[in-house]
Amino acid sequence: MTLPSYPAPAHVAGAAGPARPDYEADVIILAMDRAEETVAAIASARAQAGVTRHVWIADQGSRPENLARLAAAVEGAADATLVRLDRNWGVAGGRNRATALGTGRVVFALDNDAEFATDQTLARAVQALAAEPDLAAIACRILVFSTGQDDLLSWGYPKSLLPRSAESFDACTFVGAGHAIRRADFAAAGGYDDALHFTWEEFDVSLRFLNMGKRIRYRGDIAVRHKVSGEGRFAWSGTRWFHFVRNRLYIALKYGAAPAAVLPRFLAYQVKGARNGVLAQGLRAGPAALALARRFRPGPEGAGLYRMTAAARDYIARNDAAHRGGLTRRVQAEVLSLLPGAAR
Repeated sequence: MTLPSYPAPAHVAGAAGPARPDYEADVIILAMDRAEETVAAIASARAQAGVTRHVWIADQGSRPENLARLAAAVEGAADATLVRLDRNWGVAGGRNRATALGTGRVVFALDNDAEFATDQTLARAVQALAAEPDLAAIACRILVFSTGQDDLLSWGYPKSLLPRSAESFDACTFVGAGHAIRRADFAAAGGYDDALHFTWEEFDVSLRFLNMGKRIRYRGDIAVRHKVSGEGRFAWSGTRWFHFVRNRLYIALKYGAAPAAVLPRFLAYQVKGARNGVLAQGLRAGPAALALARRFRPGPEGAGLYRMTAAARDYIARNDAAHRGGLTRRVQAEVLSLLPGAAR
């Protein structure tokens, strides 16, 4: 598979493009308001040393005054470019379009409320991918910006591995706040699924990486500092719960699960949604997931990426399921995840 070709977005400020054709990494930052945090993220990216890189900021609908602040942050810069996308494509679609702007061998996605932990973070991620050709992605350690402690709401791995947060281990997914992907593998996997908009997009593309025979490596020594903290991050208002439920069910369906097989997960989500006052969102998510799955057509070139191979299943068993304990422990974890305030 290859990435789609996207229309060129409107150039707002900064360089027209990278200063040199052969460089190591693109840093992509999606923006929509939150100008103060985004300007700090841009400064952090531009301060990365020991690596050739270009910083791309893709705005998805900031108010004029905030867009002007972003433009001022890169005005005259040779190493950064601010563009404005034609609409808000969400996290998945926005990252696809931002990634397509560059040609660096590595794409590092940095949340607009995060910063690199040191000025060598990007270089270390690039070196890590270069050292192991079968790695498709590096999952960074996500720290709370104000304390330097692990951001527990950004821990996307079995809880039993949390004591190893400063170490390294193979993983089955990565966290969006800060991660590095090998561009060639991202293109071969077809990029993110635009239909997801936001939530679960990293898990979805990770499954395709695993089906390609690639690995994902969590690196506790390569970190970003995340400014969003506290139990309020998982907002129950708006449509967040709808996307959370719909996307997880849709992913299961498009990788071959029968509707009956995802029913228990759907019902469990309804219990949690009811307890948090968003039952209607969860109920709408089921039919929406089925509709997305019916429309999904990977095409002959990519069909094999959506059938989990024996090797991929074995990888998941060793690097995820094995850390979740036996049946009793896993059932307990499922029950605890349904309690109010648990994000997943």
